[in-house]
Amino acid sequence: MSRAGRVGVAVIGAGTISDQYLTNLTAFPDVEVLVVADLFTERAAEQAAKYGVPGWGSIEAALEHPDVEIVVNLTIPAAHAEVSLAAMNAGKHVWTEKPFALDRASGRELLATAERLGLRIGGAPDTVLGAGMQTARRLIEAGEIGTPLTGLTLFEVPGPQDDHRNLEVLLSTGAGPLFDMGPYYLTALSQVFGSFDSVIAQATTARPERIWRAGPNPGATVRAQVPTHVSVLSEFAGAGSATSVLSWDSPHGRVGHVEITGTEGTLSIPDPNMFDGDLRLRRAGDPEWRVIPAEGAVGGRGLGVLDIARAIRAGVDHRITGALAYHVLDTMTAAAESIESRARVSVESAAPHSAVVPLEWDPYTRTL
Repeated sequence: MSRAGRVGVAVIGAGTISDQYLTNLTAFPDVEVLVVADLFTERAAEQAAKYGVPGWGSIEAALEHPDVEIVVNLTIPAAHAEVSLAAMNAGKHVWTEKPFALDRASGRELLATAERLGLRIGGAPDTVLGAGMQTARRLIEAGEIGTPLTGLTLFEVPGPQDDHRNLEVLLSTGAGPLFDMGPYYLTALSQVFGSFDSVIAQATTARPERIWRAGPNPGATVRAQVPTHVSVLSEFAGAGSATSVLSWDSPHGRVGHVEITGTEGTLSIPDPNMFDGDLRLRRAGDPEWRVIPAEGAVGGRGLGVLDIARAIRAGVDHRITGALAYHVLDTMTAAAESIESRARVSVESAAPHSAVVPLEWDPYTRTL
């Protein structure tokens, strides 16, 4: 029997990112956060009290709650697939933070489980639902730059320092700039060009070993398990190509650069790690860039959860699907394989096309 009204949500993982999700999810009137769960239940209790969530406790408490329909998986990358599978096997729809999983086999298992059980799964980033990327899509689909030909994305920062409390996690498998930041930039490119067809990548690591000045064992040596500077050349299945730099080895910060060049002009898109921001358009023959304010929903992290919630009630497809998140995982894995093999690697999966978000779509309006 189908339900009606607001959609019950449980947040699993009460770490730093949960603040952003809980701030927004508790403000969206179409969803109701019922439980915050964590392996460390005292941390779950703190977050529940902070955001006025009535329930808190263990992961099992969230999965067993009869009114929870969507589990928001904010655990560490190594636990994403396990927790998402447990949630679906408990009959819950899932929204998971990036990366979707750590390997293709786990990602495919998630998709197969969702299909077998008739459940929905989606994965970060949901920033592409924000006003910035959606305005870019409208401009491109209206022909403002002609046919898109090439993309350029740049993310260059000093990276996590030796006193970062999560240094060990950030330098481990499933993280690094490719898996930590890549989902934002690659997902943005997929919204313009569609499916990745193949990639060739190279990488370096400026500091293979670090002396940890924080965390549970200060003074310990932390070895980077993943590259800290990655360059990726991508070809797309339809047409077009892109160059992407993802680096934690730069002495200066240059983030959020996404530039799409077409047959008639170039469009600079706001930071894909954010939901809003001005765009810049320069058509052939223009003496200077034209600034275009973004239009539409902003909202913040949690828009993907809300989109699933509304889609459940309406019986329509949600926009940021597990298939898209898996395609980005597939592409990142192909890049990692290319780094090892020094050869171009094909991307076998496809990115499903998602509908543009209507201008009137408002996360703060009660619709259910």
